[in-house]
Amino acid sequence: MKQFWNWKNHQIAWQVFGENSESPISIVLIHGFGASKDHWRFNQKEISSIAPCYAIDLVGFGESSQPKAQLQYEKVLPESFNYCFDTWSQEVVDFCIQIIKKPVVLVGNSIGGVIALNASKKLDKLSLGVVLINCAQRTMDDKRLSEQTLFMRLIRPIIKVIVRQRLFSKTLFNKAANPKVIKKILKIAYPSGNNIDQELIDILYKPTLREGAPEAFRGFINLFNDDLAPDLLKNSNKSVYLIWGDSDPWEPVKEAQKWFEGFKCVKSIDIISNAGHCPHDEMPEKVNPILSKIIQEAM
Repeated sequence: MKQFWNWKNHQIAWQVFGENSESPISIVLIHGFGASKDHWRFNQKEISSIAPCYAIDLVGFGESSQPKAQLQYEKVLPESFNYCFDTWSQEVVDFCIQIIKKPVVLVGNSIGGVIALNASKKLDKLSLGVVLINCAQRTMDDKRLSEQTLFMRLIRPIIKVIVRQRLFSKTLFNKAANPKVIKKILKIAYPSGNNIDQELIDILYKPTLREGAPEAFRGFINLFNDDLAPDLLKNSNKSVYLIWGDSDPWEPVKEAQKWFEGFKCVKSIDIISNAGHCPHDEMPEKVNPILSKIIQEAM
């Protein structure tokens, strides 16, 4: 089922279930930071009973290419890549146009949600809607600086200089990229403890062993001024659906409730009790029926 697609000289890994379906639409699953197409291990096959379901590895993650990071102030090199929401969303858009060739429902977790919103805008009529699962709120973005403490605002320029340094980013990456640390983080992200198994640890750990993995990490931690979900929601003319674990330690459900109340495009919010940042993997038995209902309505 796993396949590769050449996109702008990068190898993109993807997989599909239900590709022989005669459904007029398809579903695209977009993972979050540090994850991959395999993070939809409990969702993709089940949802494919409704329509063909694709999962894609973003550049830098999973089995896709991990090119050298090119930050905004750095010289553009042929082999470098600007790790940002606009380029990731363009990857998704081109994948939908060149590979899927059908209208799609985009489903994104964490930063995958922001990418899904951006891609939906670019796809225009080919996008039938977006499902955000604990979408990244990006509290450290420059545009949200006024919400930070005075101390954080004062030291922010110093932080930016430090994280640009490859020695620092690679050292930080090497400390985080080991199974013990990954398991500790998972226990925070999955507060119920459900489905924290060796398969999940391997899904997150194995891509970090590849040579270019520190570059993807460097690119991501230098995203200080990029897309924010509320800005994309404000201008969206597509139906957006929210699924949220109410115990997410990083993306508070209160903010999601504000989106539901404040943006006309947001049609529903389903809150998953006692679930964290990745409810689709932590509690798929609760999330899959919601996803199925949304997709069937989109058809």
